[in-house]
Amino acid sequence: MSVEARQEEAGLRLDAYLPYRLSVASNAVSSLIARAYEDRFGLSIPQWRLICVLAEDGPMTQVQVVARTVMDKVTVSRAAQALTKRRLVARRRNTADGRSQVLALTAEGRGLHGEIAPLALAYEAALISGLAPEEVTLLKRLLVRLQSAAGQLAGATPRP
Repeated sequence: MSVEARQEEAGLRLDAYLPYRLSVASNAVSSLIARAYEDRFGLSIPQWRLICVLAEDGPMTQVQVVARTVMDKVTVSRAAQALTKRRLVARRRNTADGRSQVLALTAEGRGLHGEIAPLALAYEAALISGLAPEEVTLLKRLLVRLQSAAGQLAGATPRP
């Protein structure tokens, strides 16, 4: 009997339900990292993501950040405001579209990213230390496929 058939026969079991397992794992990892970023650098996870995206991709509008990070508009706006107050991010008028602003890291923001990036990589290394390199590669590939499938389902599913 297949796994799916056994689950269907037994009914929904939370611990065997993949969306639940993904959520619990994500929350555990996010909580661990959030504490480190908050304690050492005074940053929330959305603030760190914004810094990281701007460091990787360069200046961008908030709409572009929303699309890149899959964070909602309000979360990105609040993160940008907080980082602007700390002078880690600067806003400038978008010359291509005067209705929006472009966010960019300041020199201080780039410096902070340089401090945090090694810590982020160390956490990742510790988290995956019990996995073989091919398992890490497979896990990353499968997560991308799951995210893509979720996006397709979200677009195909009528909203109430």
